[in-house]
Amino acid sequence: MSTHDHNLGLIAGQGTLPLLVASGIKAAGGRVCCVGLRDQYDANLPGLCDTFSQAGIVQLGKWIRLLRRWDVTEAIMVGSVAKTRMHDPLKLVRQLPDWRAVRLWYRHLRHDRRTPALLAAVADELANCGITLIDSTTYIPDHLAGEGVMGSVPPTHQQRGDIEFGWPLLEKIVELGVGQSIAVRERDVIAVEAVEGTSALIERAGQLCRARGWTLLKTASADHDMRADVPTIGVETIEQLSKAGAGCVALGAGRVILIDKPKVLEAADRAKIAVVGV
Repeated sequence: MSTHDHNLGLIAGQGTLPLLVASGIKAAGGRVCCVGLRDQYDANLPGLCDTFSQAGIVQLGKWIRLLRRWDVTEAIMVGSVAKTRMHDPLKLVRQLPDWRAVRLWYRHLRHDRRTPALLAAVADELANCGITLIDSTTYIPDHLAGEGVMGSVPPTHQQRGDIEFGWPLLEKIVELGVGQSIAVRERDVIAVEAVEGTSALIERAGQLCRARGWTLLKTASADHDMRADVPTIGVETIEQLSKAGAGCVALGAGRVILIDKPKVLEAADRAKIAVVGV
């Protein structure tokens, strides 16, 4: 994709993913104009951007002012904001929301603060100001899960059976908006992810299942809005899976991002964990 001399907006939360997206935009010839969410973005991110400024997670008006000042018409929003932080009762005081964010909450989010509703409201507000929020994976296609075995470790017969058993259940769970992951061993569901996130799920599964070799399944719904909150795993995920006794991770092909895919697969090979795209 050619974006030569085109200003691309990047609204960046936690983690390595915004770094990969910024690098992908630069590789395509674009200029990275980044709004880093305060207390969230990686310290290395500003050095990868052509223009950078920070704003609070509920200062939507400031996001828009910055992006318009930089002549941005398309933007990508990536990087996590811990859901426990989003449910902090003092978040409005801590982040000093601006009038645009308060109005958005009052009009659209008072009665539905789920991630899809939040994303749709933010995207609509950006669009009303001439900024289109685009697919967050546009500039990182090589980091998406593919189909089949992705590393050098094949799943065992038991793990293939657990994927076959667990995948239809996971698809129902993601369609209901409960979570994006489950843990399975010998066709028995060990744990289901909810608001606590995948990391806490893995820790809990390791505590509940002392036998090694269980499988983590992770995906997004068929109609998942790829503009934000795309499921991810990283090297730290693999390390945590190994410590918790997992032997396999099954990922939705084209629906899950491997944060720095080559490093994730190398870590999985070292830990003797099979990585399978479904």
